[in-house]
This record gives sequence, C-alpha cells and structure tokens, in this order.
Amino acid sequence: MDERSSDFADAGSASPMASGATSANVDALGCASGGELARAAEAAGKSEILARYAKDYPVGPHDQPQSMCPAFGSLRVGLRMRRTATVLSGSACCVYGLTFTSHFYGARRTVGYVPFNSETLVTGKLFEDIRDAVYQLADPALYDAVVVTNLCVPTASGVPLQLLPKEINGVRIIGIDVPGFGIPTHAEAKDVLAGAMLGYARREAEAGPVAAPRERADKPTITLLGEMFPADPVGIGRMLAPMDLAAGPVVPTREWRELYAALDCAAVAAIHPFYTACVREFEAAGRTVIPSAPVGRDGTADWLEAVGEACGVARSKIDAAKNAVLPAIAGALAGKPIKGRITVTGYEGSELLVARLLAESGADVAYVGTACPKTRWSDPDRAWLEARGIPVQFRASLENDLAAVDALKPDLAIGTTPVVQHAKQKAIPSLYFTNLISARPLMGPAGAGSLAQVINAALGNKDRFDRMRAFFEGVGEGHAAGVWEDTPQDRPEFKARYAKLAEAARKAEEAVGT
Repeated sequence: MDERSSDFADAGSASPMASGATSANVDALGCASGGELARAAEAAGKSEILARYAKDYPVGPHDQPQSMCPAFGSLRVGLRMRRTATVLSGSACCVYGLTFTSHFYGARRTVGYVPFNSETLVTGKLFEDIRDAVYQLADPALYDAVVVTNLCVPTASGVPLQLLPKEINGVRIIGIDVPGFGIPTHAEAKDVLAGAMLGYARREAEAGPVAAPRERADKPTITLLGEMFPADPVGIGRMLAPMDLAAGPVVPTREWRELYAALDCAAVAAIHPFYTACVREFEAAGRTVIPSAPVGRDGTADWLEAVGEACGVARSKIDAAKNAVLPAIAGALAGKPIKGRITVTGYEGSELLVARLLAESGADVAYVGTACPKTRWSDPDRAWLEARGIPVQFRASLENDLAAVDALKPDLAIGTTPVVQHAKQKAIPSLYFTNLISARPLMGPAGAGSLAQVINAALGNKDRFDRMRAFFEGVGEGHAAGVWEDTPQDRPEFKARYAKLAEAARKAEEAVGT
C-alpha cells in the first residue's frame, strides 16, 4: 500500500456518502435546489462547514445566489496567484460555465477538472480521483500551492477534501467547499479561499521561518483587505506616508509569500467589509482591523484618524496626513460636481463606498443596495449614509433593486446587468457597476473626481433614451417581442391549461413519493 492509499485508509468511515446519501438525490439537482442540496450535504457530513458558512455569510431574503455562480469568486482568486494550480470538482456544466467566465475575465491559466459520474460519486472513487490528480500536480518546481474546490454536487455528496494531505513534496494542498447553497455571493467566495490561505500561512509563520516577500517596506504597513483598482493602493500609500506608515499587500494576494507580509502588518484596513474569514485570521494573528476606506473627504479624514489611533501615531503626524490630502480631495469634489438622483446597487461589496463618494460629489443618492451582508466593518459607511437620509439595503435581492428603480425613478441607475436592462427599458440611463464603476480609482484625491466624467456623461443621455423609446414605440414585447408583419396574439388560456397540467403532475409525483 503506497502513501496515497494509506492516507485514504486512515480516513475510516469518513469517506464520501458514508451517511447513506445517494447520487440519485444530489446528482440530478441543480444550483436552484439549494434547500435539498444543503440537507444532503448535512447528511453527508458537511454540517460543520455549513454551520460556519451560515454564521460567516448569513443568507438574506433569498436562499440561493442571484448573481453568477459563487465559486467564480474563489476561482478568480486562485487563478490570479502565481505558482498556484486550480482544480474544480463539480458537474461538467458548472465547470464549463466557470472556466468560460474566468477566461472571459482574462484568466490565462489552465483550470483542472476531475470529472465524475454517479458510480464514482456514490462509491467514493471521486475522492480517490481528486487525490490522484493532486499528487500528479504537486510539483514544487511549478507550484507553491494546489487549490481544490468542491462545487455544489460534490459538497452535497460529502466528498471530504479535508482528508487530502496538507502538503505534498513541499506543495501546499488546500481543499475548500464553495457550494451555491452555502455561499450567497461570488464576492464572499473570495473570502473563503483567501481566508483558507491566510490560515495556512499563519500556521506556517507560527511554526518557524518563512520565505520573505519579493518587496518589503521599510515602514510599518497597513494590509489592504479587498480587491481594488490598481492605482488605489499606490494612492493609499501616499496618504499614509506622513504618518510614517506604508501600504502593505492587498488581500487576496498575487502570490503565496505575500500572505506572510500581509500578516506581518501594523494593522489591517477592511476596505471591503465582507471578508469575515480573513478578519478572523488577522485577529487570530493579533492584528487590529480598521473599517471603511479613505473615500471622499469625510471618509478619508475618519479613516486616517482610525489608522493613526490603531498604530499609535502621534497627533501631529495624523494632522499632517490629513492636511496633506483633505484640501485636494475637497477641491476635486468641488471641481467635478454631480447633479441628479442616483440609485446604487451591486454585488461587489464596495457599493457603500461608491455611494459615499457620489453623495460628497453632490449627487442625490436615493437608494443603496448591496448583495453583501451587514457587518461591523461596514457600520461607519452605513451610519454616514443613513445620517444623510440615504437608505441602505444589505443582502438586497434583485426584486429590491428593481423596486427601487420603479419607485424612485432615478436620473441614473447603477447596478447589475438585470438592473441596468430594467432601467434602460424604462428610458432611464444606467451603468453596469462591475465594469464601469469598479474599474476606476475610488480612494483619495484620484478617486474624488474619477466617477464624475462617466456619471455626468450617462446623466446626459436622458434625451437620447427618450428619442430611442419614442422611435421604437409600438414594437412588441412579452409574447409579441420582436418585429412582425402580423403581430402574434396572446393566448392566456394555453398558459392556464399548461399551468394546471403542471400542478397536477407535481401532485401526482408527491403522491408517489409518499
């Protein structure tokens, strides 16, 4: 029996499907079957991890993701890291969609895939196949780490990635479960992998010397938690310089050794407030975590004050840092005002920061919706917005966001693809948050005027939308969508008939099941 066989033999009764779950009750289910898959996962031995996810990422008004597959977030984190191999275990259709989306967003690396069928899933052979794949990949000349991710069906089936070796030939092995029925958004899935990596790196650092990062600051650093526009960490570094501090690594990091540098900091700035697992690892390392971000004049002043206090910086240096940057921010905001009613929605986690910046630019921000949860790290931003009469909806559903557009009739709607589509159908100018808002600096003087150009250009499109709507008035929608010589007739009686047949079939299936 070789080393790999003994690893599996020691697992004992913890093999997948040991609880009696069958492939029939999970393999046929899709990501829309959240409740059934979650129950199967608990029966298959995943109750502990699901309980942790329920605490870290509490579900909102909907019990399943309304954005892209959450695993895209963790997949993206792994694919952006140097010397990191990524392997997915899940249904072929899910893996295809995830790899397609990843390459669409610029990934230039191979995504490993361990296929399965009902037999390998129910017998435990899938875990053996995953383990064999990991051993083949674990080449220290190529990789620092191999990340294996269970998608919905393997998670629901209890495939025990925790039984994989923690290290092979010096290559770290990290197994995570990222099911759509346990992780509400792809943003929070980034936290799952980043937190797992931080925990691994923290334990390595506690055990002895670790590899030094490529670059090391000569001042105490502030680790930046959350993906940002590349210019923002540079700008934050300039703002910190008068306090004799420097900007540290951005987490999620781009290579393994940066994790050590991230942990070796004076404090952590939770730029994005939903990284619950990462915060837990930083606090376990004894690091202070600071909420909010240097956005707008008020946000920058409060953030610099909080950083200075956390790091024991002298009052004179804190004031010097403020005096160096606040006038420039105020001038940039005044020089590029934004006028108009705006709703802000999204699932990136920076929605409250964008809303603050728009409000300080003069915009009438009427609603802020974020698919991410309320945390103590978002409290300063929530309080600032609500003090100005701006409502904030955490765990906002698509229905919440669409209702806000309908009720508030904004001059501009910022949001996800369906929100943008909905607004444009009503001749309301709109901007896609991820591609057009997140792709700009938000911090400090550079961020103060960065949104004005794109926002004001969009606000100026109202007349064009009205002309387009008038031109296409009368073109069909719903059952008559498209252009026709003879407009189709709606047949509601057909819909009613088939609805009754579908309900009868459902009741018959329930009767058979009982």
